[in-house]
Amino acid sequence: MPRAAKKRGTTAELPRSATYASPTQGSDGLSLWRVEMKEGAQGPLHVFDSEQIWTALAGVASVELGTDTIELKEGATVVLPAGVTRRITAGPDFVALVAGHGTAKVTVPGEAADRGVPPWIS
Repeated sequence: MPRAAKKRGTTAELPRSATYASPTQGSDGLSLWRVEMKEGAQGPLHVFDSEQIWTALAGVASVELGTDTIELKEGATVVLPAGVTRRITAGPDFVALVAGHGTAKVTVPGEAADRGVPPWIS
């Protein structure tokens, strides 16, 4: 049966995300969210236990994926496999739509415990 999910935002400052669908919003297991990052913004090098799909809606970003670096330009999509280290570094005006599993846990190399499921995914 179709379910409507109410969009929720996690922050007003960049980087920010808006979650469109997730398990806490009625999805059976998938999440869909939008990410906006200012130029030079990046998260830590990290690993998810499931794949994610990133589509650039605007701007450009550099995606460190294992030992490779991929340029993600507006209109392009990259699949980030489970278990591979990754880091996104935003270029000017980067905006992406991201899909992934709503139960995905993240770990940061060198940390003893996982960080759990990020709030914009759950």
